[in-house]
Parts: sequence; C-alpha cells; structure tokens
Amino acid sequence: MPVSKEAFATAAPATVPQEPQQTDFQLVRVKSTWCRIKKGEALSGCEDKITFSEAKIGECISEGGISWTVEAPIYFCYKVVETYNILDPANTTLLWGHITDPKQLELATSGSKKLRRFIVIDEVVNELYGSKVREYFEENNVQHKILALPTTEETKSMDLVLNILQEVQNFSIDRRTEPIIAIGGGVCLDIVGLAASLYRRRTPYIRVPTTLLSYVDASVGAKTGVNFLQCKNKLGGYTPPVASFLDRSFIQSIPRRHISNGLGEILKMALMKHKGLFDLLESHGKYLLDTKFQSCSGCADHRDAALQTTRIAIETMLEELAPNLWEDDLDRLVDFGHLISPELEMRVLPALMHGEAVNIDMAFMTYVAHTRGLITAEEKEQIIQCMRGLELPVWHRGCSWPLIQTALMERLKHSGGQPRMPLPTGLGVAEIFNDTSEETLERAYKLWVKDCKMELEEKPAAL
Repeated sequence: MPVSKEAFATAAPATVPQEPQQTDFQLVRVKSTWCRIKKGEALSGCEDKITFSEAKIGECISEGGISWTVEAPIYFCYKVVETYNILDPANTTLLWGHITDPKQLELATSGSKKLRRFIVIDEVVNELYGSKVREYFEENNVQHKILALPTTEETKSMDLVLNILQEVQNFSIDRRTEPIIAIGGGVCLDIVGLAASLYRRRTPYIRVPTTLLSYVDASVGAKTGVNFLQCKNKLGGYTPPVASFLDRSFIQSIPRRHISNGLGEILKMALMKHKGLFDLLESHGKYLLDTKFQSCSGCADHRDAALQTTRIAIETMLEELAPNLWEDDLDRLVDFGHLISPELEMRVLPALMHGEAVNIDMAFMTYVAHTRGLITAEEKEQIIQCMRGLELPVWHRGCSWPLIQTALMERLKHSGGQPRMPLPTGLGVAEIFNDTSEETLERAYKLWVKDCKMELEEKPAAL
C-alpha cells in the first residue's frame, strides 16, 4: 500500500532519535552567589569581584531527560616538618607551625583570642612526656585538654574514636582554627585522624609521631582508620593532617625492637626505589639501632646516617603518595610487604608488630622475585642478610601456605581483581606484576621455609 507524503511527514520524527545535547558550564561567584556560565563565555557588565572555580558542571539533555555531571577537584595542602625539641616552650611549632598563609599567621599570632588546643596522647607516651606536654601549653598560656588513651592494635576500634569525639564535643573546639593534636605512634595517629575527619565532617588535625615507624610512614600520608571485624584498617578514609611535625628525639625513648619495627618500613622504600638507602641500611643498620636514630657529634664514619636515612625514606614515600593520595591508581609500590602482612598481623596479634609482619611479607616476596628470575641468588641473600642485620624476623610459623592463599584472595577483592604484586627486580628497583602463578608462589614458599625457618627456631625468644 503506498504511503502518502503526509503520513510519511508525520512518522519521520519518531524514527530519528534526537542527539543528546551536551553543554559544559564553568562556575563563577559574584559577590556571595555562585552561578554557572557556558564554558568560554565572558561575564560582561559586572563590576563586582568575580571568583572562578575549578569545578565544572556538564549538562546533557536527551530524550530520557536531563543529567548533570559534576567535576569538583579536592585540594589538600599539608606540611611535613622536621623540628627539634618540639616540647620546648620556646619552640612555637605546635602552636603555629601548621599555618601556611603569612596573612593567616600574622592574624593568628597578633590576635587577642586565647589559644585552645585538644590533645590526644598515647598513654605510654603520656607517662614519658605528659608533664612536658602540659608544661608546654601552660607556659604558652594555652587553654588545653589532654586525653591519654591506650592506643594499640587491640584497642584500635570505632569505640575509641567515639570516645575521642565525645571529649572533643565537651571541649567545644573551633573546627577551623583549633586543630586536634595527636601525639603517639601510628595507631594513635590513625585513630585521631579518623576522629578528626568525622567531627563536623572534617576538623583539621596535627600529627606528632613518637615512634620510628610512625615517623617515616603514618605521619607522611593521608590514611586514617581503625580495625573492624578482626580486619586491619577495614574502616577509614583519606584525610591528611594539616601538618606532621617530626622530632627524632622521641625515638630515643622507645625500645630497640621498636626501632627494628620502623626499619622494616624504611627497608621497604629502599628495596622498591632507592639503592642508596639500601646501602645505608646495610652499612649502618647496627649503628642506627645502637644510637636509636639520634645524631651524634664526632661520628664521622657514619656521616649522620640517621638524618640521611629518615630524609630519604620520607622523600621517597612522599614521591609515591602525593600523586595518588586517594589511591585512585591501585598499582602502588608502597604496597610491597602489605599483601600478606595484614592477614598475618591480625591472625597472630599481638605476637608481631606491624613492621615485623611487613618484613616477613617482604622476605617471602623476595623469594617469589628470585623464583621468577627477577633477582639473582646473590641479591636475594643480600636482602635477607640485611633484614637480619636490622634485627627483623624473616619468617614466622603463623605465615602458613593456607594463610598466604587467603591473604592473596583478599587482596584480589580490594585491588580490582588483580594481585598488583610489587616485586624487586634488583636492589632499589621494582615493578608490579599480575602474572605470578600459584605454582611459582608455592615453589617460593617451600624454598623460603627451608632457608628461613631454621633461623627462627634457633632463636625462639626473638618473637
């Protein structure tokens, strides 16, 4: 049957879908009001102050309706500052060191408003330094509240976070000008960071690490968190502090085992990306343990190895963290030693400290790298001997083959279905691999147990 021109004209629009119309807008603020203008358009006839945002709104009109896409970059600026004698009342770092803007600093230091600070301190650190912390704030005429808490892996929970938040609410801080201060090891810094990120959706906070591990690791990144359902750091977020203040003098008061614990994380960065740092640890490891990372005058042979070691460790860590602060990219060299260790650490708690569990993970992965042909037998042995020289465990009976399999399956769940396994390809160089077979892992495991189990059994009191 022939179709008339009229009928065809009526039916045609229904058979040709409309193309979606996409418009991009930029955002500008005139006086106190934000408005959108088409991208590339000039704002004419306006004499008021105009502020342009980096945020953008995209609008798409289609037959199904309208959708909007928001691009809003989140900007963070935080400082990592070396300082000395931070608890000396004449040192104002704890009061003003977090302020980056000169005008804000001038306003803060010249204001008549009484300073107020809320401080959370680990209870062991409080026994050692609590009186000096109180004296510091009293001498500087600062109204303050000091909350001493047991911050350990066993107590690292939301209950402790809520405890802190209740005390913060009672103290009634100004969430813009009165940063919460955390003084303690990595667990303390993680817990307080999470509490601060939750209070009024984000309250600034300051980290003051008192252990070697937190000095080179927890203090320089953005992560916060607590353990949940027997899983390490299952709850948390990415909220960096406004500042981390690093004072190595705290490290002289911690036990030798805690020094080794921190050296595990330093060794991680050495193996992944800095041969010079590995050489420092290999040559000066015992000296660093003996001197507890304190700078000693008259030690020309060591050329202030403590300062060199900590600075390189922090610089290499910042290089890896800063471009990927929210871990949008899951390929991370800093995950070396963190594929198996979370499962191991929680399984045998409190037998292993964090850096010790990380090192056991790294020791096994060193054997994996050797089994794959990525490093030579000599390099493998050099790495294991360096670990032993740093008094770190290279094997633990709890790290069984079933545990390794469980840990790697868990890794797949939160790494986009890929193991993303960082492995050394030499001393101070590494790559990330997704193609390590289970057969390779099992061969590496058997060789690792054969070589390293004996070392632990000869010194059962080491752990």
